Amino acid sequence: MHSRHIFRVLLVVVALQTAACGGDGPAGSSESIAGLKVYRHAMDQAPSTLDPVQASNIYANHVALNAYDTLFSYKYLARPYTLKPNLAAGFPEISEDELTYTIRIKQGVRFVDDPAFPDGKGRELVASDFVYSIKRQFDPAQLPNGTWLWIGRIVGLDAWKEAGSDYSVEVEGLRALDDYTIRIELKRPYPQLLDTFAQGYSAIVPREAVEYYGKEFASHPVGSGPFKVISYDTAKIVFERNKYYRQEPVDIWYEGYDPETQAYTGVEAIDGRSPPFIDRLEIDFIGEDAARWNSFTKGNEVQFTVLPNEQVDQVLSSKHPVTFKPEYAEKYNGYDVVEAGFVFNAFNMDHPEFGYRDDPVEDHRNKLLRCALIKAWDWQARNESFYFGLAKIYPGIIPPVVPEYDPDLSRDSVIRDVAESKRLLAEGGWTKENLPEFVYGSTSGIKTRLFFEQIRSWFKEVGYPPEKMKHKQYATFGDLSKAWRNSELPYVAKAWGLDYPDAENTLQLFYGPNGTPGSNDANYKNPQYDALYEQSAVMRSSPERTRIYRKMNRLVIDDCVAQTGLSRTRIFMWHKNVIALPDRQIVGGFFLKYVDLKTDDADQAQVN
Repeated sequence: MHSRHIFRVLLVVVALQTAACGGDGPAGSSESIAGLKVYRHAMDQAPSTLDPVQASNIYANHVALNAYDTLFSYKYLARPYTLKPNLAAGFPEISEDELTYTIRIKQGVRFVDDPAFPDGKGRELVASDFVYSIKRQFDPAQLPNGTWLWIGRIVGLDAWKEAGSDYSVEVEGLRALDDYTIRIELKRPYPQLLDTFAQGYSAIVPREAVEYYGKEFASHPVGSGPFKVISYDTAKIVFERNKYYRQEPVDIWYEGYDPETQAYTGVEAIDGRSPPFIDRLEIDFIGEDAARWNSFTKGNEVQFTVLPNEQVDQVLSSKHPVTFKPEYAEKYNGYDVVEAGFVFNAFNMDHPEFGYRDDPVEDHRNKLLRCALIKAWDWQARNESFYFGLAKIYPGIIPPVVPEYDPDLSRDSVIRDVAESKRLLAEGGWTKENLPEFVYGSTSGIKTRLFFEQIRSWFKEVGYPPEKMKHKQYATFGDLSKAWRNSELPYVAKAWGLDYPDAENTLQLFYGPNGTPGSNDANYKNPQYDALYEQSAVMRSSPERTRIYRKMNRLVIDDCVAQTGLSRTRIFMWHKNVIALPDRQIVGGFFLKYVDLKTDDADQAQVN
């Protein structure tokens, strides 16, 4: 089909959808939709909430970063990832002892219109809104997921929580000095503090909306971000351009533009213009790879996808380097990147089947069991079966994308050894009769079932009875995440995307005080590890900090706490009429406000 006909069909489809879901202004009118720029994104899961206080996964974060503002963000095009001011008027003033941060915010920023405000008119965002938003992470009634970012860090904030989370009480270390100035006082240096203020967890919400909507606030965002949510369900979220969004022309060179590697994206077209550039953003949540691919290749539905495994041989002429076949290169843009994060599995040390035991003898037996199952794991087979054979396999919890990664670390822990696995089981006195039930939790779906069956075959080979291996499926990723937070599963299989480009972000996953419902799903408690983490947590990047990081990495490997690790190579694809450099990693949903569409097809559609 000719591209102009594709665009015409897209406009008709969007118009029908808009008429059905309603909304105010032009986006709710089927008569006016034909004149709008509409971009349709795709994600493989739906967020279980749109409330920033619970933005614990990439899906919720994508939404939060487009409906709300954060103090900081990341440069759109810079690699390595580079922090920049967003709502903040600039970088903060930092005291010489690195304990006091003074951050000024931009004036004239306002929340979107909403019934939560008097007369339905959005008011100006002020510094006290940021203070309120961070306090929510320390209010148990809000069911927060992001507390781990600031626990034990800000003067008086933990005590405020212990005293009952009374919002009328001021926190000494978290204050609005005036409408546009924030003062933060730390207990000890925290080099990653500004990075935490680029996370969806720190997105700024108005108190009026939280109180007006109550529990419904989780599905009714009210923010000051580039887009306003006009409809949301488990299949799709629809945004319209925030007409009040501040005018800030893009300087692509400041954003890190590299013409040698990025010219094909067409992003030069947005230089000097103020985002957002599209009138309407739709994100379809399509769990099954085949359905997502079908929607992408239709030409008039979603305009972005991650290349599914089963399509690799069809689409690529080469894996090393990744090269599209001519017929796909002609229709789509794309690139490959090793993810900023990793895939790993952790034993929940709070569960006595595999974890800690009071009896030292039994505790040692459990360690032998964990070590045996790690030796039974076959990362190379997992890579070939599910990750194109393109993934990076390495030992430990420091991924290749951060500077502290150690390429010379022994790979013994990621090499399968059936004989050694059997020997460790025998040494621990483990037999088919006394091995504990192994429960693998996942979302429902064909791929997750295949994951489980592959694991069962590996463990069966070393003597684990198949009937003792159970697959517990959850309807949504949110339900599975809740099970992790509540420490319901003895074994956690997940992926972790870096929140910021520092190995501290993966090392904190095994820090004792971050145990569930925090980020330490393994509930790993090693005093030596915790002491090293606390020592390094106040240090800026240096050879000494790298040495400490690597020692912590070795402790996790030696204690057989986790099967790790693998960083996937993702192949992003998007339609040629989309002007963008898509991301779903550290930049995440920030990139969506910079998306534009080529106007040729739209102009032709109007003429014809």
